[in-house]
Amino acid sequence: MSTLFHDAPAGRPASLTRRVLNQGRYEAGTMLRNGEQLVLMIVMPLLGLIALAVTPILDGLGHSRIDVATPGILALCALSTAFTGQGIATGFDRRYGVLRFLATTPLGKAGLIAGKVIAVLAALAIQVVIISTVAAFLGWRPPVAGVLLGIPLLILGAATFTALGLLIAGTVRPEATLAITNLGWILFAALGGIVLPASKFSDTMAGIVNWLPSGALGTLMRGALLESRIDVFAIVILLAWAVAGSVAAIKWFKWN
Repeated sequence: MSTLFHDAPAGRPASLTRRVLNQGRYEAGTMLRNGEQLVLMIVMPLLGLIALAVTPILDGLGHSRIDVATPGILALCALSTAFTGQGIATGFDRRYGVLRFLATTPLGKAGLIAGKVIAVLAALAIQVVIISTVAAFLGWRPPVAGVLLGIPLLILGAATFTALGLLIAGTVRPEATLAITNLGWILFAALGGIVLPASKFSDTMAGIVNWLPSGALGTLMRGALLESRIDVFAIVILLAWAVAGSVAAIKWFKWN
């Protein structure tokens, strides 16, 4: 008996990278198994894409409806997953003590946040594949250079909205997080310039939209996927929101 235990290989803890990846896989699986999350991440953007493609809302912008609609809907996917979906999930994890428990494990606070970022990026990749496939059937043919520009911009947008979602989830009650992130999704989608370009609003409203993270991401995605260019003002605004949101989340996030 003693020989058997003596020859057994010593157990070793998993590396930090493996712990983070496993946490990211768990978080992504939880998001994709949640029916409400799927409606928010997949069904709503798809309905928005089809509605914009078959109605004259985006006419008169110099491009086909599907060419203008798809970049905005991809930006909306980042908003849905990173801001609303992750914000609500984190808010209720905090309420039930899951965050406090996980923060004391070898995963640590930084590993937990890294896992959430991986989950958001994994879910966003699935959204992009589904939306792009449906848009392609509707006639969307983006330039290759625009696609190469759009991918990092979409990741930057996801990082920005993840920081803002965690800021809300870590500072207010989960019920308030639920209300704020859902209301934020509606306002950003309808009036925030993420789906409709700022030119579709009045001059006063357009001036406000251009300073919002939603308006900046929508402008950047349309600039990249329509004209293969980066709007300098919009990327400065989005970077400013990303930095401000991250700093605020790090400073004020409460784990319990």
